[in-house]
Amino acid sequence: MSRSDLLVVAGEASGDLHGARLLAALRRHRPEITAFGLGSRELAAAGLDLIGDSREISVVGLVEVARIFERAREHFRRLLAEVERRRPRAAVLVDFPDFNLRLARELAWAGVPVVYYVSPQIWAWRRGRVRTIADTVDRMLVLFGFEAAFYRSHGVRVVHVGHPLVDEVPVLPQVWDGSRAEAAPPRLALLPGSRRSEIEALLPVMAEGMKRLAERMPIEVRWIEAPSLGEHELAERLERFGHGGAQIVREERFEAIAESHLALCASGTATLEVGLLGTPMVVLYRLSPVTYQAARLLVRVPHVSLANLVLGRGAVPELLQKEARPERIAEVAATLLGDRARIDAMRRELAELRPRLGAPGASERAAAEVLAVLDRAGRAA
Repeated sequence: MSRSDLLVVAGEASGDLHGARLLAALRRHRPEITAFGLGSRELAAAGLDLIGDSREISVVGLVEVARIFERAREHFRRLLAEVERRRPRAAVLVDFPDFNLRLARELAWAGVPVVYYVSPQIWAWRRGRVRTIADTVDRMLVLFGFEAAFYRSHGVRVVHVGHPLVDEVPVLPQVWDGSRAEAAPPRLALLPGSRRSEIEALLPVMAEGMKRLAERMPIEVRWIEAPSLGEHELAERLERFGHGGAQIVREERFEAIAESHLALCASGTATLEVGLLGTPMVVLYRLSPVTYQAARLLVRVPHVSLANLVLGRGAVPELLQKEARPERIAEVAATLLGDRARIDAMRRELAELRPRLGAPGASERAAAEVLAVLDRAGRAA
């Protein structure tokens, strides 16, 4: 078989999207580029020859990882077999650290240059992994400026390319600025996550929390379905919890979020999406008890949501673990919706997110770095 140009491996839904935007940017410059690897719908649509679907192994937590361990090992072995067969000139590994850092070590031994796109949060926990990155990664492409400083201090070749969401999330009119600002009933957007393990943990407490909030005040609720989920998957889960017929938004989710007075959001990239849209939010985070206790010992950051981490302060409330229970969710939501001064203060803080995430064109800058590695590999060959 002729030699492929790139191996691309992405795990979570956000990584699949960022990887797809990067691959599209690469092909705008070099339409002939061939790529294979692990991803999901977005990367497949961008032209990646899928060796496996990453949704099968995308989970959060120690207990959750144990459940998919054998399947992940099968994907790992298949990828290595394809690397030996197709002999890629370089690899682009997108986030997904527990899988990708092990893969980076194997690729380095095989002589395949590695570009790591979207840094694992080693600045937050398990900092010892930076040694693996320094030994195996040719170029680290990071989304946040503070990550670049961290890697430089450890001798890693790093480039701050900015965040692709700056291009992907539009600037839209916000409901708090319009005629519906004080009108009843308020709208709530519910984002229970993009991974099935997140949804299993958060959907029941979100749904029950909205029941309790509806007992306090009239509300409109919209469930925002992540693109990574199968169509109708969220509807089927809501049906099982007795919420059949709930309003679910999939195609115009950014518009639905911007038209909402408040969002309840799973911790992750979605907090940046909501923040860039300027919608006030409450962040929810629940893990298995074993995983949470381990995280308390290892994590070194004051906040769990990316929105708060980028802003460097607790701009939006976070309900973690036992705090993310229905009565508490309803209480915090009702308090915020009744406090316009707090809402306006949160919106002012969220307005700082877009400039902090860098200039537009992150995918193009990342593509330029990957092309440089490919060209260098071509000259060496």
